[in-house]
Amino acid sequence: MLPRDLKPADFAAYPPLGKDLALRHLKTLRQLPPSFAPLMLREIIGYDWKFPAERKDLDRQLAFLTSLPSEALQTRVAGFSALQVSPELQQMDWVTQPSLFAESLTAHLWATHQIEVFRGAAVDFVAAVNASLPENPGILRRVGIVVIGQGATGPSIPLFRKLRQHGTHYTNVKTEGGCPLLLQAVRQRAIKNPEPYAHWYIDGGQSNAGGQSNADPCPALTSISYQSIRPLRAALQSRMQKAWESGTGSEALRTMLAQIRPAEFGLHGDPLFDRFQLSLLTEASGTQVYSTTFAQWTAREVLRRAQPATLLLRFAPRQRERAMNEMLAEGRQTPPLDPAGSLQDADMGAYYTWLNLQRLPGSQDSSFLVWFENHPEAFLISPGVEAGKTFTSPMEMSALLSRMSL
Repeated sequence: MLPRDLKPADFAAYPPLGKDLALRHLKTLRQLPPSFAPLMLREIIGYDWKFPAERKDLDRQLAFLTSLPSEALQTRVAGFSALQVSPELQQMDWVTQPSLFAESLTAHLWATHQIEVFRGAAVDFVAAVNASLPENPGILRRVGIVVIGQGATGPSIPLFRKLRQHGTHYTNVKTEGGCPLLLQAVRQRAIKNPEPYAHWYIDGGQSNAGGQSNADPCPALTSISYQSIRPLRAALQSRMQKAWESGTGSEALRTMLAQIRPAEFGLHGDPLFDRFQLSLLTEASGTQVYSTTFAQWTAREVLRRAQPATLLLRFAPRQRERAMNEMLAEGRQTPPLDPAGSLQDADMGAYYTWLNLQRLPGSQDSSFLVWFENHPEAFLISPGVEAGKTFTSPMEMSALLSRMSL
């Protein structure tokens, strides 16, 4: 089937919000080339489980396409129209299984040496959509805080080397009450600006989002930790171990993980958040067994998808590297931890988190703090803070936070 043949009945199985979105833009979808329409449907079919920022992005893309006269629309998607799509791909059920089509399309584009043409068309399309948007001066300035090195006695290599040229290195920070102070600052910011999924606390260990006793939850602060999803990890690890022992190949395992639904593991809360939690464990490698990988990947996905105004990321020690069957058996044994190696992981993870923060709108005005937990070393990037400098005088954590203008 070609996009021009799309009918309202084709979207009968779509979730409610996605179905409504597809029907409202059916005329536009019918005009898209075979290489592009299924990719838009892949986003539309998951609309019900997207974060508000993702929905806005997709709404803007569809509004942009719909606003174009027919001839201008064809000019805008000409790069996609130039791609040769095989008859086998066109015969797939790309309406109800657009993700499967996207995987097959990617393989086809690589095999036929068309991937660069596709990338160019995609970059041009995103640039055109962004150019059509007005500036948004009302966006809340973004703040990122990363806490690294929990349980480590000291770094084996200098910290923050990748960040040094962008901010100031503080070497005499007073550590007393550091983590509670950082968490309280983030909670207060969330309470003051209570937008859904705009403020996040990610912990590679045990979350303390509710304060010291965890008795005062903050609804405006979305919290997730490695320990909070331990039952989900254990159930998934058990399934992965069985597949591993049966000789299931990596591609088949990936397909199996992609088909898992939240209800299979007893997740019946917020459908959006449930699917997000599950995706962290089924769409990445290592998040099921390494807390540092989980923390870094979760931060990456939160920044990419939710585009938050506030992010607090705290790394915790991961288990030592062992044979895969041992790591997957975490639920039946206490794994040995590696604080020193985890510090190196987290130091690089902080750098990647900063890079991902820079990809968001308004990043030029953002503030980013990294602190070596319970040690006097910290690093700050913020407007007005000198780059490439080292500050050796005593510094209170509250003073660092004030320089971030929370």
